[in-house]
Amino acid sequence: MGKNDILKLILCIIICQALGSSGSVFTNMSVKTWYPTLVKPWFAPPDGLIPVVWTILFTLMGIALFLVWREGTDRPEVKTAIYIFAAQFVVNIAWSAAFFGMRSPSNGLIVIVVLWLMILLTIIKFWRVSKNAALLLVPYILWVSFAMALNYNIMVLNP
Repeated sequence: MGKNDILKLILCIIICQALGSSGSVFTNMSVKTWYPTLVKPWFAPPDGLIPVVWTILFTLMGIALFLVWREGTDRPEVKTAIYIFAAQFVVNIAWSAAFFGMRSPSNGLIVIVVLWLMILLTIIKFWRVSKNAALLLVPYILWVSFAMALNYNIMVLNP
């Protein structure tokens, strides 16, 4: 891997971390005030674990993005994969806005279902360009599957 590739890799990770942390605009106040008042299911993770998991996932997403990008943006399938990746990231941030910003588990559930589908589509598009990139997104879809179950249970437990 050349110097240019290393710089691209670092850039992709920084972009994913920055975009990922932008969702915290919606979570910061609610995590301290509203979220602790909710009844949560038995499998809810401790609050300190969630930011660690997301940091790891955003890093894996950055690496996956790099693996696709380095295949050449002149290829239509690479461009499509990157556009789909960007779109799913917008939906990821929208979930934070819906669940925490609006303090609405029901709106959050709608958005997280769309997010899950967008991640699946991203994995499919990445697979066509780089199987390794697609595999790096598997922990992400697994975590969002878990988050979807958590979101649903919070909605049910807090009518």
